[in-house]
Formats: sequence, structure tokens, C-alpha cells
Amino acid sequence: MLARRTLSRAVAQPSPLGAAPPNARNMATLREIELRLKSVRNIEKITKSMKMIASTKLAKAQRAMQAGKQYGLANAEVFAHTPSDKPTPNKLFIVISSDKGLCGGIHSSVTKATRRALNNDADSPLAPAEGAVAQQIDSASPIMVIGDKSKAQLMRAVGGNLRMSFNQIGRDIPTFADAAGVADLIVKSGVKYDSVVIVYNKFVSAISYEAAAIEVKGEEGLRESNGFKAYENEDDATKDLAEFSLANALFAALTEGHACEQSSRRNAMDNASKNATEMISKLQMQYNRGRQAAITNELVDIITGASAL
Repeated sequence: MLARRTLSRAVAQPSPLGAAPPNARNMATLREIELRLKSVRNIEKITKSMKMIASTKLAKAQRAMQAGKQYGLANAEVFAHTPSDKPTPNKLFIVISSDKGLCGGIHSSVTKATRRALNNDADSPLAPAEGAVAQQIDSASPIMVIGDKSKAQLMRAVGGNLRMSFNQIGRDIPTFADAAGVADLIVKSGVKYDSVVIVYNKFVSAISYEAAAIEVKGEEGLRESNGFKAYENEDDATKDLAEFSLANALFAALTEGHACEQSSRRNAMDNASKNATEMISKLQMQYNRGRQAAITNELVDIITGASAL
């Protein structure tokens, strides 16, 4: 009998302060929705500001890209007049990325292209034209990376191939001095190669880009080419030309990759701003419905209490 009374008292006691009733729904309170609304609005302000900054930088990057392309065209013209039948089995891959994020898939694009090239896939950026003989790429080819983002991705996939990495390049618009400094360090690194394959993002339009690759001959390739054999050149001249042509190609790829990065960042921030606006609309609707329900319940309680008097 005593046990029954004790049990009945325990059931009759109210729940402790702050504990939810057993039949309470798992719904966000008005205070939680209000805090989330404030957070999303702040994020929307940040993404809109970043979009405006990226749009301004994109215009400058496109002008620099047009100037840098002239270096690449001059480089291509030189190699067009120096054909060589000698194969270049030892290739050095240079992946051009950047140190910053929040720019879509700009970094994974060149990383995946490099892995496809090392695996000799059909969609490799080094795939030959129709009817041409495909050249097999050694899967253990050395890799050098410009930018910390692609370096982190390649470290997980082909970490044993990495030889050198560069950072703090392309924080602003790349200059020829940056490209020349990188080319000088590559030549002095001691890595043996017959040609250099530069993997970069090719600017297609303000809303699209694609991974591409250009191949630059090394010192041996230039010396063995038919165009250079016609003249008596000193070894130093061929070496200097190889380094200068590498710097030209790097500068053209750096400027084009920088333009792609700014374009991708602007598009990413634009999409983020649209998503934030849509989320704000949904949260505001949820907050208004919850507030209206709370007001309705209070009115019902007031009316019920008044009618009971």
C-alpha cells in the first residue's frame, strides 16, 4: 500500500525545469530559427562581397591573360619550326594551381587531368589526335606543383612522384618574374627530363574552363631537332633557350589559370549568394508560421480564461 502511494506521488510530480514533455515534437524554437536567420544573412553578405571582389579581379586577370597568351603563341611558333622525331620518354609534369579555395573545382580539375595522364587514359590531356601514335607515359614520372591546394590532393594519390612544390605564386596577377623564378628552380633542381608537360586550366569563357596540357621540349629535344641541326649553336645558347621557352610557357599558363580561378570564384560566390537567399526565404517563412502559431495559442488561452469567468 505504501509502495503504491509513493509511485502515485512520483507520477504526479511535475517534470524538472527545462525538461521537454514526453510528447514534445522535435522542432526548432523561434529563438533557434532567429539565430540561424542571422547567421545565414551574415554569410550572404560575405559571399556577395567576395563576388564583387572576384568580378573586379576577373577584369584585370583577363587583360593579363591576353598579354600572357602572346608569350605562349611565340613559344608555340618556335616549337612549330623545330620538329623532332626523337621520343621524349622522360617527362616532368608541372601542375598549376593556387593556394586559395572557395573557387569551385578549379584545383581538382588539374589534379584529375594529371592522374589521367599518368594512367594513360583515353581522355588524358596528352591524348594524341586521331590517327596519331599514342606515347606511353611512365606512371612514376616526376611531378612539381604550383599551389598548395593541388599539392594536398596529389599527395594522397601520387605522393611518391612529387619532387618540388611552390606557393605564394599567383596571390596577385602573375608576372613574368614569377615564371622565370620557377623555371630557374626547375632547371637547377637536378630532375632529369626530356620534356616538360604543363597541366593548367584553359580559359573557355567567363563561366567555363577545362583542363589542358602543353608540352615544352627540354635542352636535348631542342638540340636534336632538325631546325637547330642546320646551324652550329653553342650548348649554352640551347640551354638558355630551353629555360626561356619554359618560362614563357609557364607565364602563359599562370595568367590563364589565374583568370580561370577568378572566374570560378565569382561563379561559386554567386551560387552561394543565391542559395543563401533561398534559405533565408524558407527560414523566414518558418519563423513567421511559428510566431503566428504562438500568437494564436496565446489568444486562445486568453479567450478561454475570459469565458471561464
